[in-house]
Amino acid sequence: MPPCHRPAPFPGAEEAAIRFATTIALTLVLSAVGLTYEIAAGRVLAPFFGTSLLTWTAVIATVLAGFSLGSALGGLVAERERSAAAAHVRRALVATAVLMALSPTLLGAIHALGARGTGGMLVSVVLAFFPASVCVTIPSPFLAKLAVEARPGHEGSSLGLVLAAGSAGAIMGSILSGFVALPLIGSTATFAVCGATALLCLPFVRVRLESGAAPDAAANLRSGAVVGATAFVLLAGVVSAPACRYESGLSCLHVEQSGAEKRLFSDRTIQAAERVGPDGAPLGDGSELALSYAEVLWAWMDRDLGPAPSVLFVGGGGYTLPTRLLADRPEARAIAVEIDPLVTKVVRDHLPRAASMIEAEGYDADGGETATDGRLGLVHADGRVFLNETENSFDAAVMDAFSSDTVPAHLVTVESYERLREIVDGPVYVNLIDRPDGPLARGVHAILTEVYTHVRALQGPLSVRGRANVILAASPEPLAELASAPEGYAPVTISPARAFTDDRGWVGHR
Repeated sequence: MPPCHRPAPFPGAEEAAIRFATTIALTLVLSAVGLTYEIAAGRVLAPFFGTSLLTWTAVIATVLAGFSLGSALGGLVAERERSAAAAHVRRALVATAVLMALSPTLLGAIHALGARGTGGMLVSVVLAFFPASVCVTIPSPFLAKLAVEARPGHEGSSLGLVLAAGSAGAIMGSILSGFVALPLIGSTATFAVCGATALLCLPFVRVRLESGAAPDAAANLRSGAVVGATAFVLLAGVVSAPACRYESGLSCLHVEQSGAEKRLFSDRTIQAAERVGPDGAPLGDGSELALSYAEVLWAWMDRDLGPAPSVLFVGGGGYTLPTRLLADRPEARAIAVEIDPLVTKVVRDHLPRAASMIEAEGYDADGGETATDGRLGLVHADGRVFLNETENSFDAAVMDAFSSDTVPAHLVTVESYERLREIVDGPVYVNLIDRPDGPLARGVHAILTEVYTHVRALQGPLSVRGRANVILAASPEPLAELASAPEGYAPVTISPARAFTDDRGWVGHR
């Protein structure tokens, strides 16, 4: 008589508790990986397509769509026989690791093939980030099923704890990505860490085989695939070129020397430049402004401001305009608000003229130091927050804050300029990048005409993308035309439009 195979006994209470705790921990970890990946996707997308409401909408929608499809596919997997389901989950984790580590390289390749504009951005996001988003979610239904089965009679509370672990993991992932991973190791390494974490989950996805069951004939093949995936992920984290030369959670910065110019780029958009001598030393002849829009702003400021103005600069960038102001007017004072301390550090290291001025006259205006410590106050904060909280008053202001190639929406609203009008007695100068008579220029012009009595506009030459610098000047007093402007700049008429508000603001352009 053949031996009778009895069903494996239901695991004891201790084993069930361990299995339940393991499934909850895996759910939490994989949820954290998914959210970290989502936020890193938005960060790595910025150097190629900028940062705006449109890009973040595309990333969030794509990743959530991947999560949804992954959950549906994972439900089908969870209904299969236990060992087969576990094998599919392990394959999904290996695929997750490889796809996450590959994402920044794939994004760069798609961009190199010519993906541009809104359509190109959407295609890039879907191809680069959707597959990994699907794979990372496939294990979730299987883990939920294990958790429910581990506590017979407590199915409702078990499922509730699974859902809570998923939410807690998402919170953990968002915090880790924004406050730890992206600022400390950068986006490329963050993708590799996400992949490595997925691989670390593999040993915990195992099946309690029945007594006498034959070993898995494909175990060696699976082990080889895991080793290969591990090597790929580690190689991606160590060898792959970083997306940025200098990176924080806010900025992706590069510095280049082009002839006699040192240029600072943020998300591949030029932010500032200085003219330097053959030895790289700063020029002292007043010709250090290398960008035409900065020359226009300075020409307006030089004409309108007295010998000892107090000027607010929202957007530090390369600090070239504050440097020019303080060098030209020994009695002038300035406060520059720059959201990212990394930008200031890179300027100190690479733009010699601005670095020299910061060294000589800079002081921490937000850290207890006073104007007696220097003439250039440095504030590392969001520009709108500074406007809301400052008790200082100024003679003029320059609004030149950018996120990639566009202006942060909360800095171009009626409310922000009404607050600016309260603390600035004189003119306000605004730098924008937009199409001729484009929506950003029209919206900001409408704000200025609502808040100020006199407004003038100049437009610079068009770039290959069909955009130009639009320089606006607004004042409670009449503003004269500039006697001369850099080549390509001329007065421009801007059409009436709805003024942006905090409720209905600028969404960004592609």
